[in-house]
Amino acid sequence: MAHGYETGRLDLPFTGIATFGKSPWVSDWEKIDADVAILGAPFDGGTQWRSGTRMGPRAIREASTLFSFGHAGAYDHEDDVTYLQNVRMVDIGDADIVHTLTEKSHANIEAGVRAIRAAGALPVVLGGDHSVNIPCIRAFDDHGPIHIVQIDAHLDFVDERHGVRYGHGNPMRRAAEQDYVTGLSQFGIRNVSSTAKEGYEDARARGSDILSVRQIRKLGVEAVLERVPAGVDYYLTIDIDGFDPSIAPGTGTPSHGGFLYYEVLELIDGLTKRGNIVGIDLVEVAPDYDQTGTTSILAAQILLNTIGRIFANR
Repeated sequence: MAHGYETGRLDLPFTGIATFGKSPWVSDWEKIDADVAILGAPFDGGTQWRSGTRMGPRAIREASTLFSFGHAGAYDHEDDVTYLQNVRMVDIGDADIVHTLTEKSHANIEAGVRAIRAAGALPVVLGGDHSVNIPCIRAFDDHGPIHIVQIDAHLDFVDERHGVRYGHGNPMRRAAEQDYVTGLSQFGIRNVSSTAKEGYEDARARGSDILSVRQIRKLGVEAVLERVPAGVDYYLTIDIDGFDPSIAPGTGTPSHGGFLYYEVLELIDGLTKRGNIVGIDLVEVAPDYDQTGTTSILAAQILLNTIGRIFANR
């Protein structure tokens, strides 16, 4: 891929169109030719408190331009690796969201993920609230077994509440019902929870491994990774509220006591060496609560580093 420095344009981050990482935009979903494709899922009809994650994909894309300087790849001196070198990444825009219609909006998100998978690319979905994970997981029904790794403050394992089955408190329960989902590693879960005790018992009965931030710090990253099945395909779902609100205030349901940046990066780096990440979503960025933009920058940074490590470690 040609970069700004090579083509004669300086092409600073604040110029041009704000696609993810300033990657090429592909409007025809039948003509995706890439290793990675970014899909926006700006749906927040599943939220139970503060809305605003519908603006998350736009904010994450804008923040990601910070990391779009014209170098070929991203050199990390600690690892002595140039990440993202020769990784073909495109942005296919957003799934169409139909206000008030959850099923239609979710179906459109699912169609986008299926189009990316049909092209042989890695789907990376920008939420939206965590309910957008439901159509993302549905889109893997022909993939074969996947193990879900969740970074989150909340378990999101509610079966049904007042008839609600497809809100942002339900996605991990809906995922666990799929016969191709072989288990869940639910990391960062803490404190005041949206899921009752019965939900935790249900999750564990269905094969979930649930660890809080404090438990993970006590165990250490290597010991935590040992608990994740090795040599399998992972689907990674990152709720930005898994991070501490001191570094990620821009979310609808912040919860103190969360992860710091390197804790999550080291977990993800270990995953890319232990198995194969075949799909990613990052959800719950609500830029209206993010006065400095740091949450959106964190989201873009963790995603770009995750993508880089997936392809460097495959």
